[in-house]
Amino acid sequence: MIDAVLAFVRDNREWAFWISLVFAFGENLAFLSIAIPSTAILLGVGALVATGELSLLPIFAGASIGALIGSILSYFIGWRYGDAILSLWPFRNHPDLVEKGNAAFRRWGILAVMIGHFFGPLRAVVFVMAGIARMPPLSFMVVNFIGSLGWAYVTPLSGEVAGYAVGWIWSLFSGV
Repeated sequence: MIDAVLAFVRDNREWAFWISLVFAFGENLAFLSIAIPSTAILLGVGALVATGELSLLPIFAGASIGALIGSILSYFIGWRYGDAILSLWPFRNHPDLVEKGNAAFRRWGILAVMIGHFFGPLRAVVFVMAGIARMPPLSFMVVNFIGSLGWAYVTPLSGEVAGYAVGWIWSLFSGV
């Protein structure tokens, strides 16, 4: 799936913004984030930036918006349905993730939302847990905005840096 998406992005550059938006949305939405390898795709798209096939700006913009929409929607799902949501799939099948989310809130408080953007296991539950915990909406929005922008920039940029490193190593050994 990852290779197919990356090939599609490579062949359809004008879709990079939308593809980044959709996959970032899926990565930050509580139910989809477990099933979709969005971070790997965004890293791969970042590697395409290193080859000069894509620009980072549309990827960053799309990923930022998608991350914001997915995490805000997850927050409001948690706010609306509360603890009852924990008895639904995928939460009931992954009580360890729910406990990680709870532990993150106990340890870091509001910063758990920002940290959750950067750690896959937390990303699946932290936004819903913020809603369940009735984190004040304004506090959530401010920290989530910063975390979404940071994640949307760092993830594809990491792929770009890795792409440059691979290119450099290849040229070092191949002489090209």
